[in-house]
Amino acid sequence: MEPYLIPDAAISVSEEIKKSRFITLLAPTCGVDAAKAFIQQVRAEHPTARHHCWAFVAGAPNDSQQLGFSDDGEPSGTAGKPILAQLMGSGIGEITAVVVRYYGGVKLGTGGLVRAYGSGVQQALKQLVVSYKIPQIAYTLQCDYAQLALVENLIQHSEGHIIHGEYGVAVVLHIALPATVTETFGNKLRDLSRGSLHLIPISQ
Repeated sequence: MEPYLIPDAAISVSEEIKKSRFITLLAPTCGVDAAKAFIQQVRAEHPTARHHCWAFVAGAPNDSQQLGFSDDGEPSGTAGKPILAQLMGSGIGEITAVVVRYYGGVKLGTGGLVRAYGSGVQQALKQLVVSYKIPQIAYTLQCDYAQLALVENLIQHSEGHIIHGEYGVAVVLHIALPATVTETFGNKLRDLSRGSLHLIPISQ
């Protein structure tokens, strides 16, 4: 749950290689659904292109469950993998790259394709503006009404937020806290409540 880099905004670069036009588009995409939606958007914006090759790292850079790539009709291994290799090498998460190719009639060969698809992404990554994202962890916290103001104040000062609350006989809060402050938050919570309040992790 370490902080990681994410893109601040979408970016595109374009180059011509042996009469083929390559347009590389990078966008912030949190989750596989967002990545696939961006790929479809690019397809819709470039309906006459010969290929729309892509790769994504839709979660944290080290989350192998949220990776994907496609050669989209190019020879196997010449497009999607080189694109993914550039993304993974950047250490940036929640990012999708689509490289649109308008074929110019001159074949590049497998080595030429690998270089073309990889270099476009490399150029775009150099221009990308990024920021750090601190992952959030979800917890349940039960307290009395008398303790609610104390708890809310502590959440606010820890840059966390209340996802939702259930206000019955007692208050049950579902909260999200930055992963970097959970230990400190738990210690302060115990100190201020004299050991009566505890964070219960919500299993993902």
